[in-house]
Amino acid sequence: MSSMQQPFNAGQSQGQGQAKAEEWMQSTQETAHQARNATSDAAQSAKESAQHGKDQSAGFLQQTGEQVMNMAHGAMDSVKNTLGMNEKK
Repeated sequence: MSSMQQPFNAGQSQGQGQAKAEEWMQSTQETAHQARNATSDAAQSAKESAQHGKDQSAGFLQQTGEQVMNMAHGAMDSVKNTLGMNEKK
């Protein structure tokens, strides 16, 4: 090998190593970006799911409350009828 060829080969190897390192860095950054997006999407989905569950629970509680209130009115009317207090004059 000539004395000029050795520094050239060393420089070429260093350049290839730097290019490979840059490729790995770019790949790592892309992977991190994808992971961040996936985490953000999962968090948004969980938030929407929680809100949907909250809305359903509120609707269920309202419906149950109305049913209990109707049952209480019915029971009160039944007691009034039994005692003769529900007669209209």
